[in-house]
Amino acid sequence: MAEPTLAQQLASFAHGVARGGVPEDVAASVEQRVVDVLGLAVAARSLPTSQAAMAYAEELGGRGQAHAVGVATKLPAPAAAFVNGVLAHSLDYDDTHLPSVLHPSANIVPAALAAAEEAGATGEDLVRAVAVGLEVAVRLGMAGYDESIGNSVYFEHGQHATSICGAMGAAVAAGMLLGLDEIGLADTLGLAASMASGILEANRTGGTVKRLHCGWGAQSGVSAAHLVQRGFTGPPTVLEGRFGFFESWLHGSKVDLDAVDRGLGTEWAVPGIFFKPYPANHFTHAAVDAGMELRARGVRPDQVRRLVLGVAAAPLRTIGQPIETKRAPETGYQAQFSGPYALVAGLLGGSGLGVGLADYTDELAQHPERRALMALVDVVADPRCDEIFPYQFPAVVRAELTDGSERVVEVLTNRGGPQRPLTDDELAVKFRENVAGHLAPDAIETVEAGLRDLRGLGSIDLLMSHLAGAPTGSRPTH
Repeated sequence: MAEPTLAQQLASFAHGVARGGVPEDVAASVEQRVVDVLGLAVAARSLPTSQAAMAYAEELGGRGQAHAVGVATKLPAPAAAFVNGVLAHSLDYDDTHLPSVLHPSANIVPAALAAAEEAGATGEDLVRAVAVGLEVAVRLGMAGYDESIGNSVYFEHGQHATSICGAMGAAVAAGMLLGLDEIGLADTLGLAASMASGILEANRTGGTVKRLHCGWGAQSGVSAAHLVQRGFTGPPTVLEGRFGFFESWLHGSKVDLDAVDRGLGTEWAVPGIFFKPYPANHFTHAAVDAGMELRARGVRPDQVRRLVLGVAAAPLRTIGQPIETKRAPETGYQAQFSGPYALVAGLLGGSGLGVGLADYTDELAQHPERRALMALVDVVADPRCDEIFPYQFPAVVRAELTDGSERVVEVLTNRGGPQRPLTDDELAVKFRENVAGHLAPDAIETVEAGLRDLRGLGSIDLLMSHLAGAPTGSRPTH
């Protein structure tokens, strides 16, 4: 009897979890991630790109199967997954797995919510499916992590592992909720592999296309499950085959196939996925912390003569190059990918968990005081950071002051990760900041109550209905 392929092993794992459940720490982590994603989607729904995604999905029409945040009427499940995926990733506030450097929940949770609502699945079913989807996405991401270069090969190729691997995890999660058997779950991977996509050039030079990526990933996952239900099949060797997923995306590079099935079912990556405390590219977070530390040490903006932000060489390309662009972002969205802006935002202080959504607006990106301070920032490669990256996204900041003195701040671990976790109370602060001004107070209370007992819900339809419809207020857009 032939050895099962990698897709077949993942399908067997998923089928077993659907019947038997997940460990308590995994389930609790999933519940936190559903809360996080829904808060992010609500916060993002007033963005012009979000409005465009909603209008696009509504204009396509089709049978109403699931709710999308901000859309009053039900949409087909793939379209609902698309909208919620776009919104979940649009603020760059969604969680990150290291060292694969992908953002799994913004694909998996929207796909699973849509499929669960379509199928009438329970909250417990949802949690199990999300857990498996996250695990699949992360494991495929880790197969493309090359320890010898200390980075993701996907990233080195300019590929967005978030949506590429996320589509695969979303397909398995959706398939579980739609009741596919073990063979069908393997087929979802076979189909989704032909739908996975995303390139990262917008991180460097602008454009809002990256906001679409998790929407496409989530939609692809649900679509793959739907098509398998209707008889489509995929190649059993879709992952490791000569013309399969890894050869196509990571061609000519070292692939760690063992990362896909090593400890599968006993070693879970889910609880170690990093939450984001700040609404910006994760590479910039240590710079925010360093700026806040300088402020806590009494450094005032008018005392600064020069700031040197040291980071690992790989993220330098995203948050420090081209330096002229990173020192002068035109929009709040561009500011989310700027190391100089992150350092200045932390130094000036902000909202939320230290720096929040209100600190990333078009107006603040162009504010003369911030522009003047950003002009003093150099972003350089730092050997100490290279030793740590990508297990953390560290920063070492040197502040040269007008009196000739120097302050050095090292931030070597990221807030929101296992070494500096966000508490339940801090995650609640993040959720409430995200939904404030967008949902009526009674709707917020109802949603929070449902999310506190997510595994106890007999259906998620009512919960999602409270997140649909027009915003109650407005927020700064970028």
